[in-house]
Amino acid sequence: MGLILRARIPAFLALLLVSAGFGIVYGMQPAAIIQSIQSGMGGTLGFVAVVVGLGAMLGALLDVSGGVRALSTGMLNAFGERRAPLALGFIGFVVAIPVFLDVALIILAPVIYGLTRRTGRPIVAFAIPLLAGLAVSHAFIPPTPGPIAVADILGADLGLVIAFGALTGLPAMLVAGPLFAGWLERQPAFQGGVPAGQETQTVDAEVGFLTSLGIVLVPLVLIVAGTLVNTLGKAGMLELPEVVTRFVMFAGHPFIALMIACCLAWFVFGKIHSVPSKTLTGAMVKALEPAGVVVLITGAGGAFKQILVDSEAGAALAATLTATGMSPLLFGFAVAAIIRVAQGSATVAMLTAAGIAAPVAELAGLSPGGTALMVLAIASGATVLSHVNDSGFWLVSRYLGLSEGQTLRSWTVTSTLVGLVGLAATLLLSLFV
Repeated sequence: MGLILRARIPAFLALLLVSAGFGIVYGMQPAAIIQSIQSGMGGTLGFVAVVVGLGAMLGALLDVSGGVRALSTGMLNAFGERRAPLALGFIGFVVAIPVFLDVALIILAPVIYGLTRRTGRPIVAFAIPLLAGLAVSHAFIPPTPGPIAVADILGADLGLVIAFGALTGLPAMLVAGPLFAGWLERQPAFQGGVPAGQETQTVDAEVGFLTSLGIVLVPLVLIVAGTLVNTLGKAGMLELPEVVTRFVMFAGHPFIALMIACCLAWFVFGKIHSVPSKTLTGAMVKALEPAGVVVLITGAGGAFKQILVDSEAGAALAATLTATGMSPLLFGFAVAAIIRVAQGSATVAMLTAAGIAAPVAELAGLSPGGTALMVLAIASGATVLSHVNDSGFWLVSRYLGLSEGQTLRSWTVTSTLVGLVGLAATLLLSLFV
């Protein structure tokens, strides 16, 4: 983490350097180190690259067509202005599933500004619930890169991660969002309105609310359906014709589910709502630029994981942890939180912690449900204490017009509440899984 934070080396290169250095320190042969890095990165990217790329393109289609605005406008109309903070929490929760957190904040900033002007309430009353919802889905709900990569490293079932992520994420969003914002807006230091220089922008969408929501839900429903059919079928609780089972499991694979969603979005936005195909294509291609960075960092995290496995350092750590009796879930949370505070990126923290925690999860003999909860424990740890070394910290400060101190007392607390409540909900679920 010192390479990223002090030497300012990009996370991708830093993770590869640490992987090679770790292998040398633990006495691995040079050829074995190279092979581990290659196999770890290749094994991770074979799954993650496809999912992240398709997810980024789906988000771009929703953005350029006005679908994201339609989601926000529809939810605000349903909840009313008085309950707008609650609506914004759910908006963030839904929108951040296909769209990166920073992109979603930039897209939805006009909604926050418009509500602040209309109601005269402090901007934090609306921004904090939105940010809480965005943070929850960014860390807890696939197909965002972090949980996708951690689930792949730990071998967790994506359907279970989605289901448990929703169960743990919703209370985290409610506590860190509307509840905390209700207290924060009464504090004298947070009475500011819309930052200077932000022009009023319309939030009217070209695409309907139900259409946009349906496109977001399509891949999630397909993935969860595939998991249910597979799990219940193996347990003898569901008997379907073999052809139906194969079809549902095929359509429920993340690759196929996201491809279906992208094709559906292309058809609906392009053919029915007449968005020019050139506009759609340009948005999808542009979306792959930031996704490429995420994919490479994710692959480097997979390489580090493989070095830990092949050097048997992870197994030694797992054995030590088992001897202390520490819960694997708490271990995953703690490691992710330490890395998050040290270097800032939630995604890097999740990937690194997953590599360290993978042998622990394997030695603990976690059930499929327990492995999915391990993903969420790591996600919770990687969410806490966003501060000055996190790019999201500065994005929030800029778009809300907050000083560094105000951002620490608002956004940093929000991210920490998301992580702590998420961990508490995860531990509670573990009693029944």
